[in-house]
Amino acid sequence: MSDPLKRVAIVGSGNWGSTIAKIIGNNIVKFNTFENEVRMYVYEEMVDGRKLTEIINEEHENTKYLPGHKFTPNIVAYADVVETIKDADILLFILPHQFVERTCNAIKSHVKPGAFSVSFSKGFYVGKDSSVELLSTAIARLLGIPCYVVMGANIASEVASGTFCEATVGARNYEHGQMVKGLLQTEEFRIVIKPDTEVIEVLGALKNIVAVAAGFSDGLGYGDNTKAAVIRLGLKEMVKFCEEFFPGHHPHIFLESCGVADLVTTCYGGRNRKVAAAFVKTGKDIKTLEAEMLNGQKLQGPDAAAEVKEWLKEKGQANKFPLFTAVHDICERRIEPTALIDALRYHPEF
Repeated sequence: MSDPLKRVAIVGSGNWGSTIAKIIGNNIVKFNTFENEVRMYVYEEMVDGRKLTEIINEEHENTKYLPGHKFTPNIVAYADVVETIKDADILLFILPHQFVERTCNAIKSHVKPGAFSVSFSKGFYVGKDSSVELLSTAIARLLGIPCYVVMGANIASEVASGTFCEATVGARNYEHGQMVKGLLQTEEFRIVIKPDTEVIEVLGALKNIVAVAAGFSDGLGYGDNTKAAVIRLGLKEMVKFCEEFFPGHHPHIFLESCGVADLVTTCYGGRNRKVAAAFVKTGKDIKTLEAEMLNGQKLQGPDAAAEVKEWLKEKGQANKFPLFTAVHDICERRIEPTALIDALRYHPEF
């Protein structure tokens, strides 16, 4: 007798969560290799006088976070996160990282034995005692199940539109990695599996900090030469951070989609760059701009910069990463945006 089909649940339904739901829904219908129904946890809110879950289940579209893109009918929205993950074998976490702990605590006693999770979230987790750990580590610890990661050069709207792109799955378990690839890969969305889970995740968080620096550079009116320096020196700090705190990875990992490709696309597109440029031009604070510009989405770069500052402080290494440190201090208005150029000019690299 063949094994029962695995059930998939998606925890999160923003721009990226909805994009992944669109891909997975299509793949499951096409290949029939997983349980047909995919439950998606939706933070309930009213959109034009209607509940968002009702809109998704009746119109098969997330009109707030991914308008213009239809889901297959097997994507079913739930407002109750416990109900969403009940009986699921694979839990996909696609939440702003600020909500991960609360969500894990709500579901931890309801997770199916033998399940595994995958984090698409980019950031670090800071505990109440100011200790810092990777989100995948926090999810695995809180739920008591393995957690893998998916990172890459992926601006959600472009992935949803079917323009060619790629992503990196970080998994040391071959069978689980292949399952994730089977869920996600399409002709236009190509997946590479690598075992360097921690570094793949770290790169996803750190590149958002560099993208904020790129946005500051744009907002200050500097050109492509300066932005290229931001990207290069930012990449140097990303590599140094990984070598310092996560040794043992394969050096080629930086050439994967989760590395240099993700960094470049985020420094030229993406919300971190856009909001950081507006921060310089308008003088408004980050939270105000987030509310005005992102239609309910969350910004990851400034939080990641604060988390990394905490991490470096804990390890006594803050002065070795001047670009990361400058981004945090500018976001907190401790220094002027122009100080970013000093961080580049007097970088230890020179």
